[in-house]
Amino acid sequence: MAADFTLAGHRVRMWPGERQKHAELYRNRTILLEGLGRTGEARLELISDDPGEVIRGAGIILCTDPAPSQVKRASILAPHLQNGQVLFLSPGSLGPLIFENVFCNAGRRVDVSFAEPGTLPYLTRKLESTKVQVSGLAKHLPIGIFPARNTGMVHELVNQLYPAAHTVEDALSAALLNAGPIIHSVLFLLNTGAIEHFPSWDIHNEGTTKSVIKLVLAHDAERIKLRKAIGYSSHHYPFVDHYNPTGDAEWMYGKKAHTDLVKSEKWRESLSFEHRYVLEDVKCNLALMTSIGDLCRVETPIADSLLTLIGTICGENFKKTGRTLETLGVGDLSLEELKIVLRDGFES
Repeated sequence: MAADFTLAGHRVRMWPGERQKHAELYRNRTILLEGLGRTGEARLELISDDPGEVIRGAGIILCTDPAPSQVKRASILAPHLQNGQVLFLSPGSLGPLIFENVFCNAGRRVDVSFAEPGTLPYLTRKLESTKVQVSGLAKHLPIGIFPARNTGMVHELVNQLYPAAHTVEDALSAALLNAGPIIHSVLFLLNTGAIEHFPSWDIHNEGTTKSVIKLVLAHDAERIKLRKAIGYSSHHYPFVDHYNPTGDAEWMYGKKAHTDLVKSEKWRESLSFEHRYVLEDVKCNLALMTSIGDLCRVETPIADSLLTLIGTICGENFKKTGRTLETLGVGDLSLEELKIVLRDGFES
């Protein structure tokens, strides 16, 4: 994100984390971007380990943290945020509820908005300490805004960064477009033997067979059924379009996304059940999906089974330890009450 928007002509300040871990980036302020989209050397306006210096006066704050780290990120940002700023949390997992809970517990009242995309804007891997390759770009980027009453204003800002962005009903709609819990839960469970046997494995290449795709699509059908039960009418982005490069409909990354992903050969990597695909996509986002199913009384047997089986491998009951409506602090609300919060914020 930092390199892409610098190359686009925006003023970008970045807080990458520890100086020791990112020494070269602090020293040169330069990132080399390769692959699809904008490419070249991007020299950022500022690299700092002071979050206040980085976000002070910023119009939009881009947070790429995996969902499990959002409590920590919100705690660090809370003292420095200013009214009117927008936080972009990628991808959607009802992260705004996490941030608002942290702000409330810290006694920090700040009027900010949140934007959450239904998927990551980029498919990318870091090749070296300051070198990144992009193998996929979102051609359709559904965005949920919290609170949804600010949708028009926030979309206008986000659209300056991502012309492919289009808004959906609210943050819950965006969370139920998140591709991660659908695809990665199945790929990890059905590739367990290879993941534990080989030093590296490409779950998107050899790990994606006809039978694997069959289960992904059945799992995805539960997600779409849940979206329809809630009343969401935005495009559901069914996974069948992701695997069909010659079909009529374009998925979020376009018609050839899966083919390009495999051809890039950048996804053969060391994997374990401590990977983001599990800790974020299953423990957080799949647990959230089954929790929403419980609220709406929509049966999701495949999602429930995946959550139970992967949780068993990890030695946890993800129904209790994962991200659910209860752990988000809204477990006692009805669906209609939750929709009011999503529209108007916690003040409602």
